[in-house]
Amino acid sequence: MIEKALQLSTAPSRVYSTLTDSTAFSEMTGGAPASINDEAGSSFSLFGGMIEGRNVECEASVRLVQAWRPKTWDAGHYSLVRFELTEHDGGTQLLLTHDGFPQEQEEHLSNGWEANYLQPLKKLFG
Repeated sequence: MIEKALQLSTAPSRVYSTLTDSTAFSEMTGGAPASINDEAGSSFSLFGGMIEGRNVECEASVRLVQAWRPKTWDAGHYSLVRFELTEHDGGTQLLLTHDGFPQEQEEHLSNGWEANYLQPLKKLFG
């Protein structure tokens, strides 16, 4: 399992909306095409289709759980990604967990979370 934590200087609602709004997600990632919303059961496509999946649980400003996969994985193989948002010190504590991926991809995925999610969020929200 991959676990990442990040403190951000903004409200949980802003972090949540960045993760669940196509335009905001695309802007966060430097313009990579994204199609996502905050409805449980809806599908998403991120980074121009390189990542795809379905929103499993969407609790505004609190939690986002996704069945998540790179398009290079075998059809039907999904992992589980959870974003937990907590108000902390006037900002947001983000806890990201990722489970259910092929073990040999842990390092690659861990680096990808840093480069493609955590660093852009940190740059955006400090």
